[in-house]
Amino acid sequence: MLDRFSRRSFGRLLGLGATAAALPAEMLSQGRLPVSRVGQMRDFPAGFVWGSATASYQVEGAVGEDGRGPSIWDTFSHTPGKTHGGDTGDVADDFYHRYLGDIRLMRELGIKAFRFSIAWSRVFPNGAGTANPKGFAFYDRLVDALLGAGIQPYCTLYHWDLPQALEDRGGWQNAATARLFADYAGYAARHLSDRVKQFMTMNELSSFVELGYKIGIHAPGLKLSQQQVAQVAHHAVLGHGLAVQAIRANARPGTKVGIADNAVATCPVVETQEHIAASLHAYREENAAYLTVIQEGRYTDAYLRRLGPDAPRFTAEELKAIGTPLDFVGLNVYTATWVKADSSPKGYQVVSDPSSYPRMASEWLKVGPESLYWSPTQARNLWDIKEIYITENGASSADVLNEAGECLDTDRVMYLRNYLTQLHRAVSEGVPVKGYFVWSLLDNFEWADGYEKRFGITYVNFRTQKRTPKLSAAFYKAVIARNGLA
Repeated sequence: MLDRFSRRSFGRLLGLGATAAALPAEMLSQGRLPVSRVGQMRDFPAGFVWGSATASYQVEGAVGEDGRGPSIWDTFSHTPGKTHGGDTGDVADDFYHRYLGDIRLMRELGIKAFRFSIAWSRVFPNGAGTANPKGFAFYDRLVDALLGAGIQPYCTLYHWDLPQALEDRGGWQNAATARLFADYAGYAARHLSDRVKQFMTMNELSSFVELGYKIGIHAPGLKLSQQQVAQVAHHAVLGHGLAVQAIRANARPGTKVGIADNAVATCPVVETQEHIAASLHAYREENAAYLTVIQEGRYTDAYLRRLGPDAPRFTAEELKAIGTPLDFVGLNVYTATWVKADSSPKGYQVVSDPSSYPRMASEWLKVGPESLYWSPTQARNLWDIKEIYITENGASSADVLNEAGECLDTDRVMYLRNYLTQLHRAVSEGVPVKGYFVWSLLDNFEWADGYEKRFGITYVNFRTQKRTPKLSAAFYKAVIARNGLA
């Protein structure tokens, strides 16, 4: 599937330019490249996990098949004006039917691990009650096929597609949803942990809470008060903590449980002692409602003071559940938040970006490679985390196929190369990052942006469902094969 990338193309990826075509074949095959053209390798540790990531509603399609119930994203995307062009996930990448071909693609790229999410309403159509055996059967087939291809499954239990039946009862505004999520998580762990050894409870708590319940641009499309949003956030982290306990109570020995969180990646504007210290303090406070309370089992004093009467209501027992220790922490890292030290009571200032700041195709996706160094480094330094994964990193691009049928996404290659260079910096300094999952394997339904924004390393024709690996796929394949960067 990747044969369109000729020796000349891979030569360019190696930094050899057009001269690669003129090199003797035996030099290429034996790895004897001109010394003046080869930089020092940036090797990752042996056993480093190179993966790719997807999410159920973004790729599966088949929304009405085999007993799946509706989710809030079915409702939201079918509401006029909520998504770009009225796009929905009804078909998406048709992964539900085409997963075997996509696993072959992963195998050709050398991908070692695949992060997928379970559609809660596919396995519990009403969010609770009797499980749907046909729903679990799909994930059984998927996991077995992945293992058969030598690819390790990493399972996320909640990637934003709450069953609509639960939203009708208050959704994450209702504390009962947290307990029902734990019931579902325990059931899923009991069913799959004979083969799946890494579970993540939730994906990006701040995204589904704030975009869905505060700003209203994601499902369920609400614009609640500050106090209501703080309570929703508390119910979300409580659901996470209860789910960790449920997984541990139901999973087979050797199962690990963590989270995939898009922690605000606070980076010092200049790497001097005062700005580095300010950015570390900012990491704790900017993530107070989510990763900080999960790691510490308490809300910071500054967070509670800032909210005042709008602070969430909670009990000591709930905080203890939220702070249940994790086996690993997954970090989704896309962009940097620049921080400088100042003399304010807070001790730091988040710097506003100038209008000229570089971005990828998505307006929100500011280019900040240093974030992939600082986010795992800050998390390790604050909480002494022993096992970290980069559970998402990637970029949107204005991808098109040229006359030869290629997608030469040089901007995405630039983005990935620079970010991975910064990740290597962290790993080489002893930050315990064990793996990296590129977002995403496929172009997919990109939430409110529909199909306008493409994040995949594989181009998908959404009309024909034809997959075409992009230049970034060739780049990633080379990184995996080398276990490093040149």
